[in-house]
Amino acid sequence: MKPFTGRALSLRWRLLAATAVALLLALVVAGLLLASLFGREVTRQFSSQLATQLDQVTARLEFDAQGQPQIDSGQLSDPRWQRPYGGLYWQVDKVSPAKGTGAASGSADELQRGVLRSRSLWDTTLRLEADVLANGAVHEHHVDGPDAAPLLVLERTVTAATDIGTPWRLLVAADLRPTQAAVHRFNGVLAVSLALLWGLLCLAAVAQVGVGLAPLKALQQALAQVHSGQAQRLQGPFPSEVQPLINDFNAVLDRNAEVVARARTQAGNLAHALKTPLAALQQAAAASLKQPGERSGLAGLVQEQVGVARRQVDWHLARTRAAGAQGAASTRVPVQPVVQGLLRVMAHVHAERALHLVAAPMPADWAFAGELQDLQEMLGNLLDNACKWARSTVQISAALTARQTPPGSPHSLMLVVQDDGPGIAADQRVAAMARGSRLDESVPGTGLGLAIAQDLAGLYGGSVTLLAAAGGGLRVELCLPSAQAGAQTNAPSNAPVPGA
Repeated sequence: MKPFTGRALSLRWRLLAATAVALLLALVVAGLLLASLFGREVTRQFSSQLATQLDQVTARLEFDAQGQPQIDSGQLSDPRWQRPYGGLYWQVDKVSPAKGTGAASGSADELQRGVLRSRSLWDTTLRLEADVLANGAVHEHHVDGPDAAPLLVLERTVTAATDIGTPWRLLVAADLRPTQAAVHRFNGVLAVSLALLWGLLCLAAVAQVGVGLAPLKALQQALAQVHSGQAQRLQGPFPSEVQPLINDFNAVLDRNAEVVARARTQAGNLAHALKTPLAALQQAAAASLKQPGERSGLAGLVQEQVGVARRQVDWHLARTRAAGAQGAASTRVPVQPVVQGLLRVMAHVHAERALHLVAAPMPADWAFAGELQDLQEMLGNLLDNACKWARSTVQISAALTARQTPPGSPHSLMLVVQDDGPGIAADQRVAAMARGSRLDESVPGTGLGLAIAQDLAGLYGGSVTLLAAAGGGLRVELCLPSAQAGAQTNAPSNAPVPGA
């Protein structure tokens, strides 16, 4: 089964989809109900008006001395009675004397249709089968009339006072098409209105969801500030429903900060505890080497192993400090002061070589999303390595590049250190990055500088890349997470500007 991704996991789309479906179902049900109610009400009113017409025709029905029905059409008020196929009709049928009131319904031959009829029927008659109904009762039927028009027919049985045994059936019918057209128009307007209402309600739901989820956007921005080092804790006004989560998260951040501080203290204590006796052993071994005899061999061995132990201590302390920093919120370290400080240190350490140390200009707000000590450790090792191999010049530059794999800042900080020394052949660069590897034993060092820089950069999600410099020598690119969220990216500058 494929995991849900994208919009399937979005709270916004879930809420909007659920709201839109619920509104659609509610409006469809409401539309059907309103259409049904309107149709029934219009039909009821139509039937009621037709019943009034039936009463009017019944009131105008008279019987002569022979018991024959008569209706004076001039006394009927509605002009549709007189207009052919005008939509309103009346008709008087004679029921066979064999079928009196209460008898079973007979065949069409037992009816004499159209004994009297309205002028509006012209040359047609209403074809309604015989029905059984009590004297004075009204029945309702649906039949096809002139031009196959649908008609609503009301019938009533009446008898003459002089001839009670002969029932007469009085029919009044009206065309249903205007009423059906009105119902269809209403249904169309109702459908359009409900569709517009659904659209407006969906827009209101979008606004409501946007307002409701706005605090989550603020929470995301606060987390980005913590990740980029611009803040140490989640800060800002949050709804009461989210505040317990904020408090718990800040408690975790505080706890991690305490753990990291404790780890740094222990690492420093271990460094002091080990480096002092190791330094004493190294000094004693160096003094013994000046004396001839068998002790000089033992002193050389001691001095060699002490050097190995010191390299191992430096190696593991650096990794422990950087690994502990990953559990805490990132801090923001401006790059320019660190570069200037390291260049001054390198100028003193390598003063006898009279190197020209230069730095390209960089904005003061460019910052590394990490710990100050780690940036000094990585950049210091790269600068020290460059100073050891450079003939006359060491250059350092910085740039912001697009980051391929967020989270946090969308940019990476690229620090470039290059020298004009002999460089490293392409087939030897992998070996040069190995821990304790020294390609030239004549140059003093532990062989850990590049390896420590690479490991520390890796813990921050960065990298160290060895390349050939444009003018000869080695070019080292140190890629680290940037704490500058909105800066414009640009390529590293190689223009030398005095920085020492």
